[in-house]
Amino acid sequence: MGWAQMIGNDAGIDWDQAVHVYMNVIACESEDLQIKATLQLARLSKDAPEAILASTIPVLVDLLSSTSRMQVAAVYALSCIAHKHDGRLCPMICQLGAISLLLRLLPTSKEGLRRTLLKCLRTLVSFDGPSRLILATNGGLDITLELLSRCTDDTRQYLLEILTALALLREVRRVLTGFDVLRFLVEALSNGKMISRARAAQTIGVLAISRRVRQKLVDLGVIPALIGFLKEADSSYRLVAGNALGIVSSHVDYLRPVAQAGAIPLFVELLKGPEPLGKEIAEDAFCVLAVEEENGVLIIEEMVRILEGDADDARGAALDIVWDLAGYRHSISVVRESGAIPVLVELLRNMDGNLREKASGAIAQLSYDAANREAIVEAGAIPVLIDLLRGDPEEVREYAAECLLNFAEDPLYRERVSEAYAVPSFLAIQDRLIRIRASDEHIFRSMSTPNVEQFISH
Repeated sequence: MGWAQMIGNDAGIDWDQAVHVYMNVIACESEDLQIKATLQLARLSKDAPEAILASTIPVLVDLLSSTSRMQVAAVYALSCIAHKHDGRLCPMICQLGAISLLLRLLPTSKEGLRRTLLKCLRTLVSFDGPSRLILATNGGLDITLELLSRCTDDTRQYLLEILTALALLREVRRVLTGFDVLRFLVEALSNGKMISRARAAQTIGVLAISRRVRQKLVDLGVIPALIGFLKEADSSYRLVAGNALGIVSSHVDYLRPVAQAGAIPLFVELLKGPEPLGKEIAEDAFCVLAVEEENGVLIIEEMVRILEGDADDARGAALDIVWDLAGYRHSISVVRESGAIPVLVELLRNMDGNLREKASGAIAQLSYDAANREAIVEAGAIPVLIDLLRGDPEEVREYAAECLLNFAEDPLYRERVSEAYAVPSFLAIQDRLIRIRASDEHIFRSMSTPNVEQFISH
């Protein structure tokens, strides 16, 4: 039975017999029939069992060294097979030496063959990690960059996807710091499949740790590109984009541009999402962005809205941010004017566990400022704080005592907190806090005062 008859009815194919016939065609028949059979194999690969396709790979790799017409058919078939069965056959294709043969064909290939070659290479490096190193060490990176520098047709997208896969290698990232190369990464971040865009974002996040590279990336428009990807990506890829954007924004010169590009609402979505890592990324980003006072106002307003909601995980993350920002000198008034203090007191009154602990810590931090103490009193916090001394977990009692101690040291409020002195735990915590503050003050003075004897000896 001939190959054409064997595959005439896809649903009734005897795959073992079909492979046997295909091998006979490749061994004995004319090139025209070999090409026809190989193209039919490519068409049938979508239905063929994995083991059947695996048995044809050695033959197809050998055909890459055949005539140019045969090479086109073999490359096409390998590209189709590489895509099937979740890419599980890609390692076998690479181990048989296909990558070096495909690269050898690429520089002189015409438009049709080049497209098929690049599509095949894109698939191999996307599914198989070791193939990336094989491609890079066989000159694949240089060929990819050279083609990107002059390619304007639709194969450019395949080149960008190959580049982002290679960029996962540390050895490759070391050479991706030039302006011309970085622009390809920013371009890849904005175009193509989500997995490739995520790889570009991951690489940018690593490279942007360097201040010099970060400046180049910003000049190339990486901020709006990351914002765009963060808007369009699904939940897992948003974590990669958010992390990269947080790294890019970690310089005072970029705090305002990142916020103006629309980053704050996107980080809020990460904070409210289900992924713990997303919350961590958003917290870190907000604490950096809030160094710019204008950003701090927007961030605190968003945190207050979250605290007024009913999602406990998101409220816990928002409390962490408010607590951190309460320690920023320029944010003290921002937190107060946002209306956060009454919300924090309400959480103290009605919540327990982790939320109460974080709310008490934030209020303790805020109570070091006189204007904040007034707002805390107006929110009715003092009776609540005194009640917390009588039975809550130790951490909550300590934060409550710290706050009340700040009131006790303020002549305006000393009488209001006198009831706290009747609670034994307050007295014990007070003594300990006073000793800690005295020790901190002594250390600060010793660091600030020059050692005169040491100075003279030099």
